[in-house]
Amino acid sequence: MSANSDLPSLRGGQLDDPQLTAALGSLELTVRRKLDGVLQGAHLGLIPGPGSEPGEARPYQPGDDIRRMEWSVTARTTAPHVRQMIADRELETWFVMDASASLDFGSGAHTKRDLAVAAAAAVVHLTAGGGNRHGAIVVTGDTVARVPARAGRAHDRSLLKTLATTHRSEPGVRGDLDAGLEALRRPQRRRGLAVVISDFLGPLDWTRSLRAIGAHHELLGVEVLDPLDVALPPVGPVTLADAESGEVVEIDVTPQVRADFAAAAEAHRAQVHAAFRGSGGAVLTLRTDRDWIADTVRFVGRRRRAAGVR
Repeated sequence: MSANSDLPSLRGGQLDDPQLTAALGSLELTVRRKLDGVLQGAHLGLIPGPGSEPGEARPYQPGDDIRRMEWSVTARTTAPHVRQMIADRELETWFVMDASASLDFGSGAHTKRDLAVAAAAAVVHLTAGGGNRHGAIVVTGDTVARVPARAGRAHDRSLLKTLATTHRSEPGVRGDLDAGLEALRRPQRRRGLAVVISDFLGPLDWTRSLRAIGAHHELLGVEVLDPLDVALPPVGPVTLADAESGEVVEIDVTPQVRADFAAAAEAHRAQVHAAFRGSGGAVLTLRTDRDWIADTVRFVGRRRRAAGVR
């Protein structure tokens, strides 16, 4: 059974909606059942670290943050080494979620917003306990909603409800991911984990803010996509509407149009991933037509192996 078959629809309209509460409860059970026992270790979940106390040095591996190069060991051994950081006892995780209109799209049983909330639930589960706190900044394009960072399961459930119920902006208003990143930058918060959740469609006008956040926090991007974001089906003449601008165009989806669209989508995604790498972060890609739990576990496994974590 695909993990996406366990992904409940989170289309409740209000925080106190009983159907939404039940759906989030089902999601919590799914996350716990699928992920418990897969990952162990203090804050060694989706990303090794963060921490402020220096630990042991280990050989450099591709993808390591060059800001952690241990030059004295490198000079002594003539092989590049990086310094591992010991995780702080209490971790503060901040979510920046792009809840613009494009996230309410889904060509199957689930929307990208469903997947975004599921990803947030997984991060919450993997970083919960020990006094760890979670906060969120949700941007729609015309509003910025803030959830203060606090600890406890009741707070975590309330945070996930906010992510699921923040209403999309009015038609004609584009998303503003940069506003969310700037809201996380100011006021400056203690060093922690910043998780940016979006489909990252549209112009990359947020890269400067992303670099500033990556300089202070451990950084993770969660890219939520639908199959139609990356490839067009062979449907012939079709009318397309932009969920954010409201623009409507008619187009004949020929083989050449499909090839051009796929190439442009791939190039855009490469730019997004390069922006995160340049900011010291990584990107977890989840799709509405794939097993999101399995993709999460594979991502974590790669990150832990790259960091030399057993």
